[in-house]
Amino acid sequence: MTLYRATFLHTPANPFHSGHALHTEDDGGLLVQNGQIIQSGSFADVRAAHPNEPVEDLRGGLLLPGFVDTHVHYPQVRVIGGLGLPLLEWLDTITLPEEAKFGDDVYAAAIAREFVSGLTSHGTTTALIFGSHFASAVEILFQESSRAGLRAVAGQVVSDRMLRPELHTTPERAYAEGKALIERWHGQGRNSYAVTPRFSLSASEGILEACAALMAEFPDVRFTSHINENGREIETVRELFPGSRDYLETYERAGLVTRRSVLAHSVHPTDRELGSMAEHRCTAAHCPCSNSALGSGLFPLKRHLAAGVHVSLGTDVGGGTGFSMLKEGLQAHFMQQLMGPDGVPLSPAHLLYLATRAGAEALGLEGQIGDFSAGKSFDAVYFRPPEGSIMKTVLNHAPSPERALASLFAGGTQSDVAGVWIGGDVVYSRHLQT
Repeated sequence: MTLYRATFLHTPANPFHSGHALHTEDDGGLLVQNGQIIQSGSFADVRAAHPNEPVEDLRGGLLLPGFVDTHVHYPQVRVIGGLGLPLLEWLDTITLPEEAKFGDDVYAAAIAREFVSGLTSHGTTTALIFGSHFASAVEILFQESSRAGLRAVAGQVVSDRMLRPELHTTPERAYAEGKALIERWHGQGRNSYAVTPRFSLSASEGILEACAALMAEFPDVRFTSHINENGREIETVRELFPGSRDYLETYERAGLVTRRSVLAHSVHPTDRELGSMAEHRCTAAHCPCSNSALGSGLFPLKRHLAAGVHVSLGTDVGGGTGFSMLKEGLQAHFMQQLMGPDGVPLSPAHLLYLATRAGAEALGLEGQIGDFSAGKSFDAVYFRPPEGSIMKTVLNHAPSPERALASLFAGGTQSDVAGVWIGGDVVYSRHLQT
């Protein structure tokens, strides 16, 4: 066993439902055995109960639960920063040409290494990943996530229209390749599978039915796609599905809106869609940096919460601007501030919850990860800014752990990450990097 001594913060409860959800230990102790937290509390209390266990001293920084990114694209690492274009033009001119390269396994393997490293080095320990249109590239992604120790929930992206021809498949092939990937990787180590039609714009009823067949055959896999991101996208989906009342119903008709579903963006939902999402207990993955970069719009968080829709956070690399969940939290805060009475004031507790436990709940993993309660996996990110940095100065003079957390969301970067653990295993350490 190892006793970690640190200033740690976590959100064992939902701060949107409770005013006292942020739990802080200024001098805390986390006793970890075989990757699992055995006892969590003040260092004095944990030490008194276990006086002989070795101590790893992490004082001088902040220890947070590992981040959970609920929307990120594996093939888009090298196209981060395509600013100034709306969604569909950005896809056509920047993203889809890049994704077409993933039929080359050597290329896919290079990106898989960059992608997984990008996640773990920023403190993301679990990710819901939009994979590649090519089954072989998804296989490579799972191989790399296994090697690195990432908690990956990923799937092959399937479409049969309106993209580049090399990215199209058929319902029969989508089902067969998805089934093979599920049987090979779902539940293997830290890997899980997510059935992943790109979006209804590029997925016919046949593709959606093939996805539904996989969901029915494998009742513990996840489902993810996009919804209501961009005005032109929504209009096109309406034209393609004239029998559906709205975007969500294109998925509903196939039986794809369930507790296992995470739908990214949801910037322009109707009241009916929000009511149905709440009824089916599916999650909206809020991607604030992407929404800003692509000009998609202001996320109506207040309407989602009022309807009872669960909300988590995603980076949406590469429509988003990087792998930092701190930056996503900050951008979420900014956008809600700018919405005035239609926005939701987000405290440091809200931001930490959205970046950690909310994602665990979205993926059905709240019993395993998301906070530092006893019985959870020790998935953690340790922020200790380099000596001489402004962030080091700010944290040293913060009057409380909560203020330090606010400062970290406001100005923290990848360079402030000193260590990352998943299931008790070190997956990133700043001093080991060259």
